[in-house]
Amino acid sequence: MFKRIYCIAVLLGLVMSACTPAAQPAPQTLLPPTTAVQTPAQAAEIAAPPQLSPTASAQPAARTLKVMTHDAFAVSEEVVTAFERENNVKVDFLKLGDAGTALNKAILSKSNPLADVFYGVDNTFLSRALTEGIFEPYASPLLSQIPDQLKLDPQNQALPVDYGDVCLNYDKNYFKDKSIAPPQNLQDLLKPDYKSLLVVENPATSSTGLAFLLATIGQFGENGYLDYWKGLVGNDVLVVNDWTQAYYTEFTWYGGTRPVVVSYGSSPAFEMVNATKPVSEPPTAAVVTDGSCFRQIELVGILKGTPNRDLAEKWVDFMLGTAFQEDMPLQMYVFPVNQQAKLNDVFSKYLSVPQKPAYVSPADIAANREKWIQAWTQTVLR
Repeated sequence: MFKRIYCIAVLLGLVMSACTPAAQPAPQTLLPPTTAVQTPAQAAEIAAPPQLSPTASAQPAARTLKVMTHDAFAVSEEVVTAFERENNVKVDFLKLGDAGTALNKAILSKSNPLADVFYGVDNTFLSRALTEGIFEPYASPLLSQIPDQLKLDPQNQALPVDYGDVCLNYDKNYFKDKSIAPPQNLQDLLKPDYKSLLVVENPATSSTGLAFLLATIGQFGENGYLDYWKGLVGNDVLVVNDWTQAYYTEFTWYGGTRPVVVSYGSSPAFEMVNATKPVSEPPTAAVVTDGSCFRQIELVGILKGTPNRDLAEKWVDFMLGTAFQEDMPLQMYVFPVNQQAKLNDVFSKYLSVPQKPAYVSPADIAANREKWIQAWTQTVLR
């Protein structure tokens, strides 16, 4: 009975309020659908914006690190992504031609650098980079894992990343189909059987080309290398600007017309690892007889004036670390300098390493490089 009376009273109250002019409503705070009653403190908490604790604050926007390289630079996407995530950074790669061309651009822009880091200058161009003062010194802690003979700059302006032997490579099937013996040394390329078969890179624009020029100087001496090149010109040598064009355009294995190319001792192993169909041996081979190759060491340096010095140091450490070093051989045909890095088993099995590469001292290269290139240009291209 009491419940019926209470309900009727409530109903009458609602009818009367409906007949009364409505007062201007006061501002209200919407309540969550599951909340029936709240204290003033609870209501105030809902009305106020949430406050993030220091530990729950949003991550700052990623910074950008620019890395200048030559066109042959390559690295696995997942390796770069790991670095980016660890350091909250976006890495932009600026590929600016072959190593010689990229170095020229780094020098021309040194008052307003195009990037934070430059990778790809090698022992054939290093003295020029150091003379121009484009790098800032940085003694990475990972230098302790690198053999001393690969450390070319005592001031640590340029740090070694990789090394490789620049050698002649040939397409096995071409010589088998033509019933011609493949070349076994530099002298063979002067024979009539090898006319119009060789493609090389221009040493003025390509570090690979310069390394091969130095191989001929190391093998034939400063007084004999130009005569050798005159013989190559007489045998219709083809000169192109960079390694990429020589290998992937002119080399017969990739559809070109030249079955002998200046590349690396590791190139046959690379072809084996990356074969699209199962093969029992590499389709190419490297000539690694005494004096036929030149050992090239590539380095990385922090460009002077970078606003991202801290990130640049981290990138240099990253390039010298095992993750990058173990990825690098299958990306760029070169060997890791970090002694803790491990090589792919197939890569190691089919690797061609010269026992006695041609040698020209860094001091002689620094003193004579431009003179040698100019003399080569006059002899071969004009």
